[in-house]
Amino acid sequence: MADPNRVLVPALGRSCETESLEYVLETFPNAEVTVLSVITPLDARLSEGKLLERSDERLECARADAKAIVDAIDADPDHVRVVTAEGRPGTVIPRYASEGGFDHVVMCGTDAHPIVRRLLGRDLSTTVINRTPVPVTVLEGDSRSSRGRHDDERS
Repeated sequence: MADPNRVLVPALGRSCETESLEYVLETFPNAEVTVLSVITPLDARLSEGKLLERSDERLECARADAKAIVDAIDADPDHVRVVTAEGRPGTVIPRYASEGGFDHVVMCGTDAHPIVRRLLGRDLSTTVINRTPVPVTVLEGDSRSSRGRHDDERS
């Protein structure tokens, strides 16, 4: 598989997203990278890793959080851009990847115990893999180890 030209890194307010961006910049140094900050709609119970609060500042806060991920690793602003989209992550991420012409998605996996995931149903990374027409790499735990990655290789 050739290296991708355009890589999407979803940002949902999880601490592991900085590692996802670092992985992309190290693994695909010539790719155009987009950090997609997904804002969950107000009718959802949880959003961006916490209980929802009705506020006009949610969009700005989400964008600032995604920009902080980029700033934390001193990424070149001409090489990495930050965009925001509102909706359910399991729908927004695959749609944005498909409509935006991305060749690859890299995201961090869930920290949930396998029993919890089984009781609650599919986790977000599984949903994204199943709905996205391009390869998806899910980083779990230490992204530097080969056992910490799940690559979905699609032709």
